[in-house]
Amino acid sequence: MSDGCPLRSYDPPNISGVGFDPDLAEFLREEPVARIRMRFGEGEAWLVTRYEDVKFVTSDPRFSRAAIAGRPFPRMTKHVIPLDRAVSYSDPPEHARIRRVAAKVFAQRNVERLRVRAEQVVAERVDALVAAGRPADLVEHVVAPFPMTMIGEVVGIPVADRSWLMWCAETLFSMARNEAEVARNGRIKDELYEYFQKLVARRRAWPRDDLVTVLADARDRGEIGDEELGALVVLVSLNGWHAVRYNSSSMLYVLLTEAGLWERLVAEPGLIPNAVEELLRFVPHKRGVGQPRVATEDVVIRGVRIRAGDVVHISYVAANWDAEVFPHPERVDLDRAEVPHLAFGHGPHYCVGPLLARMEAQVLLGVLLDRLPRLRLAVSPDEVRWRRDVMIRGPVDLPVAW
Repeated sequence: MSDGCPLRSYDPPNISGVGFDPDLAEFLREEPVARIRMRFGEGEAWLVTRYEDVKFVTSDPRFSRAAIAGRPFPRMTKHVIPLDRAVSYSDPPEHARIRRVAAKVFAQRNVERLRVRAEQVVAERVDALVAAGRPADLVEHVVAPFPMTMIGEVVGIPVADRSWLMWCAETLFSMARNEAEVARNGRIKDELYEYFQKLVARRRAWPRDDLVTVLADARDRGEIGDEELGALVVLVSLNGWHAVRYNSSSMLYVLLTEAGLWERLVAEPGLIPNAVEELLRFVPHKRGVGQPRVATEDVVIRGVRIRAGDVVHISYVAANWDAEVFPHPERVDLDRAEVPHLAFGHGPHYCVGPLLARMEAQVLLGVLLDRLPRLRLAVSPDEVRWRRDVMIRGPVDLPVAW
């Protein structure tokens, strides 16, 4: 590590609500390239938080994701079972080769073809919410089932299996507390890979217009291997539900608790696309940090020398609150002229399905604002339950009335 930088501890807190991590705020303000230790893992790492620096690290080939595989490093979890080794622990050009197979399924034209279907699904879920009577849980009836229906249809997951997929995602994306839970998670991972391999085999015999068929064809052409196929389809299926479910829940919590936002969108529905972008920027979606990189050469960032072999963490959450790029980042500004947020990442590991996630958020808000313009929380904001000891933040439920 470079001389002159104090070593600091960073232990991501559990925060109820959408409050910003105070330690990340301090790093962002006072020490944008910080030297840290974390509660778990081994050694030291750098933490980079400023917007331009995060973009630099995540796009410069001198910072490798592949080099982290099998290496101990400071992290926020005691136990780690990687679900997406072939994707997350790869660098270009290998990463691009794997990603390219799925990317066309999530292209703009294909996503826009799904918009009408998405509107139909949300309308049906709103009917179920209303039928449940006031108060009812917006997450249970609308927010959770909607993205699973969409990603299930895109991937080609049978309806009967989708509840199991949601349980797998909830279990695997919570922090294992002991060796028994680590073993359980390992079994779930193996079951997921086996499940999708069987589904791929069925699609080879009976092709459909879905991602599993696309991946099966790519494997038969030799474009990807079995492990790469399994890692990719598991990653897309679980994140395509889990991340959207919690980010959408947090967005709705903000709109229903920040004075005037819901009413403004009811009056001006044309603001919905910009509101989605601003909420993607504002919501502190991830707790702590994610997968790090390793410097393969000496690199200087803001006058700090990061040496070859050093581990580097970045925070997209912090970058989205960089006041140099987003004035008054603590405000939800529906009129913000530009919102070039990093909620979907940056560089080679940019999310494969951002267009689908954006469309889903736009449709979810559009239908709710139209059907339930008087939607409101049925409890006080401090009574909403929030997930704890997880990697993705979000409310457990949202009791509402209308």
